Amino acid sequence: MDELAALLDGPRARGAFTLKVVMSAPWGLAVRDEAPLTVLAVTTGEAWLRVADSAPSRLLPGDVALLCGPEPYVVADSPDTVPGITILPGQVCVGPDGQHLAQTMSTGLSTWGSPDGETTMLVGTYASDGEVGRRLVDALPRTLVRPAAESATPLVGLLAAELTAEHQGRGAALDRLVDLLVIDLVRTWARDEASPGWLTGGADPCVAEALRLIQDDYGQPWTVASLARTVGLSRAAFARRFTEAVGRAPIAYLTDWRMAVAADLLHEPGRTVTSVAAQVGYPSPFTFSAAYKRHFGASPRHHLQASA
Repeated sequence: MDELAALLDGPRARGAFTLKVVMSAPWGLAVRDEAPLTVLAVTTGEAWLRVADSAPSRLLPGDVALLCGPEPYVVADSPDTVPGITILPGQVCVGPDGQHLAQTMSTGLSTWGSPDGETTMLVGTYASDGEVGRRLVDALPRTLVRPAAESATPLVGLLAAELTAEHQGRGAALDRLVDLLVIDLVRTWARDEASPGWLTGGADPCVAEALRLIQDDYGQPWTVASLARTVGLSRAAFARRFTEAVGRAPIAYLTDWRMAVAADLLHEPGRTVTSVAAQVGYPSPFTFSAAYKRHFGASPRHHLQASA
């Protein structure tokens, strides 16, 4: 598994909130749902996306945006429109007076808004993410916008068709289509020179190989010396090149990755601290628990109890 594949294995939709939104001008949505990751695709008309202090982005048909939460954002018919509708956590939708609008604005299967609106958007929102997924979300810019002209994808059309079709297995299909859209967007971003060094190792093939070793075999008792020997470098040269490319020392990066994987594993049914410790390369649950608490500020048993 390459670095990008390993990271994209984290944010995996399970019952994602998916919706076709149709709006008539003037309109504006203030999204404060605190979702970790949202995909937004415009299929007809246009929309303006405003995130914090960034300049507004105009979205045209075929454009796709990826938004990393939990920060709020606004989608509207123009850069200056004041939103009249607010989306709260749990996808609770309220009007300016606090009235609930989810049912009153429903116009069909997974379709919401104005029956004859000129702007249509497809929305896919992840309800939660694991620590490995959070690691990717933290690495991404707050907003990624890919214009249709740069890379058209058939996935938007497939998502649109599935949203309004009553097929068996529809929920699973929608989840996978949202996942594929995220993978498509992130893969395009990862080819950009601005993506972080820990994702690709930069232009250094030895560092890239070390990253693959850590990501695939995080349970191995790696040391700087053993990693250096495996990729064919001296210990000093490897440590220097890895730190320059990744921005973290090799063992610090290994610890970060082990903790991220461990946090995900602890949420799996039937897991114990002992089994997770062994899987991520710690000789005893005591040393693992101490490292975990240093990293997250809470014990692994706390996370086990939270997921019970």
